[in-house]
Amino acid sequence: MADTPFSVRGSLSPEAVEEFLHSTAVPVRLSCHRPSGDLWMLSLWFRYRDGALECATAASSDVVRFLRQDDAVAFEVSTNEPPYRGVRGNGVARIDADEDKVLLRALIERYLGNTESSLARNLLSEDRNEVRIRIEPETVYGWDYSERMADASKNES
Repeated sequence: MADTPFSVRGSLSPEAVEEFLHSTAVPVRLSCHRPSGDLWMLSLWFRYRDGALECATAASSDVVRFLRQDDAVAFEVSTNEPPYRGVRGNGVARIDADEDKVLLRALIERYLGNTESSLARNLLSEDRNEVRIRIEPETVYGWDYSERMADASKNES
């Protein structure tokens, strides 16, 4: 893989960070500032492409308004089951139109497998305006607790 456009810290190599972001299909947890200055947290579907995390959401969503006022973000992508591993970091978010819903369609296929569900049809509706949120990481921290959690399981007593 090419050199990452961001600084990588933690126990994962830059290549391992990129592989994790490419292969892991859990929502990214994204934090930004509301106009009042307090923090806002949400989860969005994402894909990793060209050194950035790409998300789609309705153009009218609160997070779009918040990011237009302050583009600084923190994020985390991590597994939900032991052994835990993941990537977290900070960066900036850029917003632009997803007029043909190309990104949204790709995310639906990534997370749902196809566009045949009522949820997918609703999201792809012609009357819904969609934007792309491109999260450009500045620094990321990768971790993998597989070794230290090797014998940990939710099923063990």
